[in-house]
Amino acid sequence: MTAMRSAWWTWAWPLLSWIILTLAFAIDGGGLVAAIAGITLLGTVFTAVYHAEVIAHRLGEPFGTLVLALAVTIIETALIVSVMLAAPADKAGLARDTVFAAVMIVCNGIVGFCLLIGGARHHEQGFQLQGASAALAVLAALTFLALILPNYAATELGSAYNTPQLVFAGLVSLVLYGAFLFIQTVRHRDFFLPVQLDDEEKHELPPSSGAAALSAGLLLISLVGIVGLAKVLTPTVEFAVARLDVPKAVVGVIIAALVLLPEALAASRAARMNRLQTSLNLALGSALATIGLTIPAVAAVSIVLGQRLQLGLDTKDQGLLAVTLLLSVITLGTGRTTVLQGIVHLVTFAAFMFFAVVP
Repeated sequence: MTAMRSAWWTWAWPLLSWIILTLAFAIDGGGLVAAIAGITLLGTVFTAVYHAEVIAHRLGEPFGTLVLALAVTIIETALIVSVMLAAPADKAGLARDTVFAAVMIVCNGIVGFCLLIGGARHHEQGFQLQGASAALAVLAALTFLALILPNYAATELGSAYNTPQLVFAGLVSLVLYGAFLFIQTVRHRDFFLPVQLDDEEKHELPPSSGAAALSAGLLLISLVGIVGLAKVLTPTVEFAVARLDVPKAVVGVIIAALVLLPEALAASRAARMNRLQTSLNLALGSALATIGLTIPAVAAVSIVLGQRLQLGLDTKDQGLLAVTLLLSVITLGTGRTTVLQGIVHLVTFAAFMFFAVVP
């Protein structure tokens, strides 16, 4: 652990990400800069996962996974808001597309992959049923409030809330997410602790406070670099989407996928090490944070700018969301999982991706 902590790549990739960001804003390098930014983004993602695991080992569950989920979500929200500020009229549906994509990627893609690789390696894995149930209950309420109810609350506005409704939705989202954090970290923290620790994890000493503090700083630098590089790549992504003649919602899918890479890697590694509870804490926690923090932020920006914010999903996406929530309740409703649950979620994720590209 000490040798890895001092490895050159743990600080080199974050530094390189900032150098590339500076060059990207200083010069117009076109495709070359975009290619270098993409490679640097991937390296910085791996670095962010490493530093997040150092912090998680120091803090313990569920605080360790909460750090990564909150950090990624806050910066993801900043990315969405910055893109909205740049072109508010053209990006009215970006927040909806990104939030919906994040929920589908997390609940079907990340969870499904974790269940698949965990089940393939360990046959059957266990987790705290109470914690998963609490997270799914809040997630169902948040997704209904943010992505479905806008279609029916103010029918004259189509898929948007009016201003008082938008204020209420933002406040209630914060209340729901705050209540979940209180349950997760204070009142019922035991609901989110691993079912059992393996021998290696029991005997491995946590990193020092200094090492954890250094990793926290490098994690923040890495995450800002990741989102900055994602923003650099956004025009290239939009150009490619236009050339391929696929729906604009694909831009939101790609943004969500790029920003969620650190959590996806950390969650899959935990599942492979038979720590499914950690994987679910990361996955479900990030889905909750995405809605609970992003919706109030974009609502505030929308009100200040006086711009219409499209939140309601169309019929097809409402059906995919309903199936996702139903499957999550069923597959995570016993406290034990196998590869079958993973395959079911991954197939649902494949359906989401296919119909996003071919509506």
